[in-house]
Parts: sequence; C-alpha cells; structure tokens
Amino acid sequence: QVQVVESGGGLVQAGGSLRVSCAASGGTSAGYILGWFRQPPWKVREFVGVISASGVPIHYADSVKGRFTLSRDNAKNTVYLQLNSLKPEDTGVYYCALSSGSRYNTGRQPVEYEYWGQGTQVTVSS
Repeated sequence: QVQVVESGGGLVQAGGSLRVSCAASGGTSAGYILGWFRQPPWKVREFVGVISASGVPIHYADSVKGRFTLSRDNAKNTVYLQLNSLKPEDTGVYYCALSSGSRYNTGRQPVEYEYWGQGTQVTVSS
C-alpha cells in the first residue's frame, strides 16, 4: 500500500522560511513523480511544483518561482519543498501527491496524481 505523509508545516512571519517534507512508502513509490499542491483558505487547490523520480524539478508555479525549491533525497524516499521569502498569500494546506506516470501530462493538474497525503498547514502572518 502506497502511503504519503507530509510534515514540517507551521506558523511563520512574512519573509521567513519553512521546509515541508513528503515521505512516501510502499509499492514502487520511489519511482513516482511527486507533485506539490496547496489549498489556501476559501480557494481551490492550486499547483506549486513537481519533481521527477530522479530528483530533477520539472515545473514551478509562476507564483513561487525563485522562492520555492524542490529537492529529493532518494535514500530516504523523501521530497523537500523549501519555502523562502514567504508571503501571507502562501498560507494554505500543502499537499504532496504521487504519480506513477500513467496519467501524467504536465504535472500541473491534480487528476494526474494517484496518491495523496493529508496535507500540512503553512500559515504566514503579516
């Protein structure tokens, strides 16, 4: 059974930094493409970034380019999302999702992913 667990969220002031993590286990999760999405309060889920199974970032949302960085530690089967220069509009529940590649297209749409974590809350105060 594939499991996805996010961690590392918290409360930070604008301009600060956080690192959220996504640990995947079970099945062939180590070979999965991994995407990050977030859902701000009262808004729909939106794409943040996607990283390949080999640890190469593929896409970032325009709103986070230059501020967020994806990396992958294959030894731990964990993906990290470094969030720098945080803004209040970055507030939301951050989700990681795994794609086997069977439904993958650009990585920007939730429907492309088969497994999801429960999310970790990131709150940025002004």
